[in-house]
Amino acid sequence: MGWIKLLDPAMGGENGTHKNKSEKRARLAPNGSSDASNPPLGALEPEAFKEENNGLTEPQEKDTTLKDFYFGDDDEDDEDDEWQPSKIPFDHENSFCINCTVRNYDCTASSCEHCGAIMASKVNGYDAFQAQIEDAISRYNASSSSSNTAFGFDERMLLHNEIEMKSYPHPERPDRLRAIATSLTESGIFPEKCTLIQAREITREELLNVHSLDNVEAVEQTKNMLYSYFTPDTYANAHSACAAKLAAGICADLSTSIMSGHFKNGFALVRPPGHHATIKQAMGFCLHNNAAVAAIAAQKAGAQKVLIVDWDVHHGNGTQEIFDGNKSVLYISLHRHEGGNFYPGTGAFVEVGTNGAEGFSVNIPWSCGGIGDRDYIFAFKNVVLPIAKEFAPDMTIISAGFDAARGDPLGGCDVTPAGYAQMAHMLTSLSDGKLLVVLEGGYNLRSISSSATAVVKVLLGEKPEIELEDPMPSREGLESVLHVLQIQVHYWPVLSHHCAVVKPFLDYYSLSSVINIGNQTRKRPRYTGPFWWKCGSKRIFFELISKRLQKKRLMRHDKGIR
Repeated sequence: MGWIKLLDPAMGGENGTHKNKSEKRARLAPNGSSDASNPPLGALEPEAFKEENNGLTEPQEKDTTLKDFYFGDDDEDDEDDEWQPSKIPFDHENSFCINCTVRNYDCTASSCEHCGAIMASKVNGYDAFQAQIEDAISRYNASSSSSNTAFGFDERMLLHNEIEMKSYPHPERPDRLRAIATSLTESGIFPEKCTLIQAREITREELLNVHSLDNVEAVEQTKNMLYSYFTPDTYANAHSACAAKLAAGICADLSTSIMSGHFKNGFALVRPPGHHATIKQAMGFCLHNNAAVAAIAAQKAGAQKVLIVDWDVHHGNGTQEIFDGNKSVLYISLHRHEGGNFYPGTGAFVEVGTNGAEGFSVNIPWSCGGIGDRDYIFAFKNVVLPIAKEFAPDMTIISAGFDAARGDPLGGCDVTPAGYAQMAHMLTSLSDGKLLVVLEGGYNLRSISSSATAVVKVLLGEKPEIELEDPMPSREGLESVLHVLQIQVHYWPVLSHHCAVVKPFLDYYSLSSVINIGNQTRKRPRYTGPFWWKCGSKRIFFELISKRLQKKRLMRHDKGIR
């Protein structure tokens, strides 16, 4: 069950836009009647969600919206402020960039002040993709395609949209799929080089392998509502239940087809995303956990072990929770964390798994924004691939959020299409090439379309345009990888070699004064002369020796990484 706003002709008309903030609300019972006595199973209006969570003390439950993390808490009791960072008057039609959704205060500008994209009213070029869909499906049904790469998409997923007009556009919007689809067509990938499979809605029984009954019923009930909210930032309308089931069904069928050998790999162009959806709760824009559904489908098709690599900038708290304690599924996530201050707040170093499956959750949390290609590739080489190869999966699934991409309005990181392509290429060496890429987040249309296209090209057999052989990570990236190695080496001894590999980088960043590898702590002395030289007549000699030693350390590091 969920919440619905009752329509009143005097308060907004049939499009559901209400100008009067004293609008009426009611919950729908399973039979569609109004019922204000029973609590909802999952979908809550924003005010009800806030009221029910005010008494909780756990940060993960209290602060569960992206709005709280990015815009801060708003003390005003305003029912329409979920995505409203300020209340400055603006032209709603032209103020927000279609590419990144960021507000532009100069409505006469021809390009976005934030991302530089040309201000437009729609995604151009989608018509060319749309015209190919019917023919592509008929060719799949005729089994005439010889492509090794499967492609999943259905236009009904575009109907999932936020109905209520807010003062700030929701970043998880249908144009995300249109932009990627357009890019794939313009690149000559669709429909020539991949095969579009027939989409289907996932069954209730399949969803119950991942989610609780209450959660499944809560999402399904939204089809009886004009619009509703599971959390203040996780919306649904009358088409959302169908869209979520289509997304999960596409991922399940792609996974099964790959495991059966019908296709070598696949790309699921789906929404709503899924990796935040937990066993009992839809949240973080996510309704059903698509990657988890795909993993279960792969196991039913014969996979003994499944690897899920999540490179979305946000931690996949739902996926980790679903497989926590399960040694047949290895979950590895690279995400911004910032000590729990970045949404959703989970995914710390110490979250390694429970109930005998310690080490089967591997979290690589970044301590800040700005993390880019070199950091991700460095983490892949020293953490992700060594553990993955030791695990030896039968199937690999990528939760491919592209919100760590350069220019994303929520991610704030700096990964390029070439970086994503190299990560995908590295993962093709696992599980005999059985690889499924599932779209998660990503909210800059240019960034997600170019990044997704670069990844699909890798699936088609193309090598990345640029490959970083020995990347030099940032100081913050190196610190994060080092912490992961210190913790995960207890569960994956193969990492002991990589603990030694990072030592030259520690010297470079002067992080070697204290080195912690495992339980050992070793202080490295620096011979720069007696400390009293700093204050005496030999100060010049002290500074000269210090500079020479620093130069030698840099020279040794440069030789070591060549």
